Amino acid sequence: MMGLYVANLSFQPATRHHPADVAPRSMFPRPCRVHNRSGRMRCVAAAPSMVDSKTRPGEKKGFVEEMRFAAMRLHTRDQAPKQGQKEAPEQPAEQPLRQWQPTREGYLRFLVESKEVYNTLESIVTDAQHSDYARFQSTGLERSAALAEDIAWMQQEYALPATEPGDDGPGLAYSSLLRELAEKDPPAFLCHFYNIYFAHTAGGRMIGTKVAQMILDSKQLNFYKYDGDYKPMLDGVRQALNDVAEGWTREQKDHCLDETMMSFRYSNGLLQCIAQPQ
Repeated sequence: MMGLYVANLSFQPATRHHPADVAPRSMFPRPCRVHNRSGRMRCVAAAPSMVDSKTRPGEKKGFVEEMRFAAMRLHTRDQAPKQGQKEAPEQPAEQPLRQWQPTREGYLRFLVESKEVYNTLESIVTDAQHSDYARFQSTGLERSAALAEDIAWMQQEYALPATEPGDDGPGLAYSSLLRELAEKDPPAFLCHFYNIYFAHTAGGRMIGTKVAQMILDSKQLNFYKYDGDYKPMLDGVRQALNDVAEGWTREQKDHCLDETMMSFRYSNGLLQCIAQPQ
């Protein structure tokens, strides 16, 4: 999926919690600034946590390790023998890659829809409505420019017509969600940020290689290339996420982890563009 984990969840973007339905959350240490219902900022003292004190998987290594565990649990046993907990897949994007039936037209649509999502992510961190978002600017993981090049190449190489994200497509649906979360629910937004970028360097690159072998004569797209070793880039983002999460309550951290399922669901919506015949 755009470079994402191949999770085993159906794409159901219409059903999710609304950020206003959960307690206001902040990016800042206690005492913290939060948005009240009027949209204004006010200062409050954080209430004592009512969450149980048990240690979460990966907690001792930092919050990003908790995020990794939460993501791995959404894989099947075949995908992650030690940590996968999901049952057999149901949707085309959840099937093993060998069962996919990609087309060039579908792959181009996947790139176009994915670019909409990456454009949105990059715009959000550039605008930095919450100051901590600025920590995630110019990480080296940005994909929009590479996607623009790949889209132009595919259109020229295979004489494919220009296309835009569909009004009811997965790209605009995901982008709308990301903008809403970025404004009202930073922990949930950063869950999506983490899963999109980190998954692209792992499962996403694997998918890109396999699909290229099937329909692009093994051409490696720029979407899957980085300017240098991407591992130090991931380390920088990992440290920034851990630093930000230190200012969160346990409830905020658990809320961030709970958003993982929604991240996988929307990501699968993108993958469906290439996993099934058009």
